[in-house]
Amino acid sequence: MNLEVIFIANPVLIVKALVMGLSNDKLRRGMCWTIVAIFSPIIVILAMLIGIMSATADHNTTAIDLCFNGGVISGNVPAEFREYIEDMQYSFKLLDYGIHKINNQTEDGNSLDPIRVKAVFYALYFGDDRPSLINTLRFSDCFVTYEERTRTVMDEEGNEGEETYTAAVPITDLSIVYRNIENMMEITVTSENQMNANRIYALVKYGHGAIGVDEFQYPGEPIGDGSYKDLIEEAEKYLGYPYVWGGSNPRTSFDCSGYVCWVYTQSGVYNLPRTTATGIYNQCVLVPKDEVMPGDLVFFKGTYAGAGVASHIGIYVGNGKMIHAGDPIGYADINTKYWQKHFLGFGRLPDTN
Repeated sequence: MNLEVIFIANPVLIVKALVMGLSNDKLRRGMCWTIVAIFSPIIVILAMLIGIMSATADHNTTAIDLCFNGGVISGNVPAEFREYIEDMQYSFKLLDYGIHKINNQTEDGNSLDPIRVKAVFYALYFGDDRPSLINTLRFSDCFVTYEERTRTVMDEEGNEGEETYTAAVPITDLSIVYRNIENMMEITVTSENQMNANRIYALVKYGHGAIGVDEFQYPGEPIGDGSYKDLIEEAEKYLGYPYVWGGSNPRTSFDCSGYVCWVYTQSGVYNLPRTTATGIYNQCVLVPKDEVMPGDLVFFKGTYAGAGVASHIGIYVGNGKMIHAGDPIGYADINTKYWQKHFLGFGRLPDTN
């Protein structure tokens, strides 16, 4: 007789057998050891996978640190990673040459951000075939436009005249940068590449990974028509963009309220037409500190003369941090002496559902 048939046909017998087994101390111990024997390989495999993933994450962070900041490559770094790191370090030297050349042509302190250039290059080429020497040297050109300008000069005899020169102007809209890269380097820049570049930039620039999706999951229902994840993914696209008074889109860059309006609207979280920090404040429900959640807004007062009730605004991300249009756009600790001096309150946009 097939035992499988008995088990299927007589579930009551199974329950009785289990009860009898558990009532017998010797048999119970035997059953426990049997269960351990069955599941131990699975537990070991899971532990190995977790260890591998943790080690990989450590190696990734180590690689980024070594590429951007230099240092001796440890003997514990796998040979494959060592080769990738050495290739990237060599490429970064070429990028430094190109960036330095470009920054000699910029004006008014509006220089090209080397961390941004390298973060994008790293996201595209680490662990992959690096581009040719010529293309690596030209890579930084994807981040600027060149303009013919004139200036007044004086000759040796003291006579004034005009001369034409070329000025490099950094591009603030990353979508244009990525389009330039695709055309010049003949590659496809994916959304994953762009997100990785943002995370690498945040890690190097601010000393941590891009806060948001991994560290601070929104503790509740999605807000508006989107979610906290969508909000942060949109916000992190513009890390490193300069603060521009009156700016409200990637082409112009952003001021604080322009940034918040753009991020909320473009992420699909909340339709927030362009307005001032006070205009947003007036739309919000005030939230006590002990009830504030990631995705809420944080307002400040008196950061400059002549502002309304609220003079500055950021998006709260949890753990006393915000992402905001500082100079440049980035993360900030709202518990510092400066921000606490100007703190106005937390706000939450009303649910439109």
